[in-house]
Amino acid sequence: MARTPPPPAQQRLIDRLRDLLADEPVTREISMFGGRCLMVSGKMLVSAGRDGRMLVRVDADRHDELIARPGAAQAEMGAGRDMGPGWISVSASVIATDAELREWLQPALDYNRSVTGEAG
Repeated sequence: MARTPPPPAQQRLIDRLRDLLADEPVTREISMFGGRCLMVSGKMLVSAGRDGRMLVRVDADRHDELIARPGAAQAEMGAGRDMGPGWISVSASVIATDAELREWLQPALDYNRSVTGEAG
């Protein structure tokens, strides 16, 4: 059975993430959390949502600092069910440029490297 292509906003984000993560070791993609997750070294880094927003996995110790950024919100697994510290939903409007997207990828990569022991 043919797969339904992702919505345009999601596909654009996936393509941008692939480009920015091209030099990372051992990347793969899987469907999870209602989006397309990009995994680095076996751990989820980010998930591209259908509407172009991004779910980011970061160090829980940096959660309060990062959630204060414009366009950031506590990630939820369904209405009213917080995913907990270290899971942040980032609005598509604040990751419109590659520079803005990199600003969110860096803390995710930092966390990923801290739990996998992989160097960047």
